[in-house]
Amino acid sequence: MLGDALERLRDDDDRLALLTVTGVSTDPDLRHATVFLASLPTGALPALEARRLALQAAIAREVRLKRTPTLSFVADPAIASGERVEEALRRARHDDS
Repeated sequence: MLGDALERLRDDDDRLALLTVTGVSTDPDLRHATVFLASLPTGALPALEARRLALQAAIAREVRLKRTPTLSFVADPAIASGERVEEALRRARHDDS
């Protein structure tokens, strides 16, 4: 749902191109949600913040909640961690050769 909303907004703002939602974490009371993205290119965060209300409205149209969570956007730390592991494996493989 959030990925689809982002995709629709990409047509109006090139800074939102190539963003992939990897996960969402919500507070127990659902007042705040952190959206994890595979990467956060330069210019993407200000564009996301500018479109935050539109994204929250898209969520509100799809789910029935008393309040729609306030969204914040961050780069997914698991992606960076996975890239470091892959690099270490490549180095180990290269050292064995």
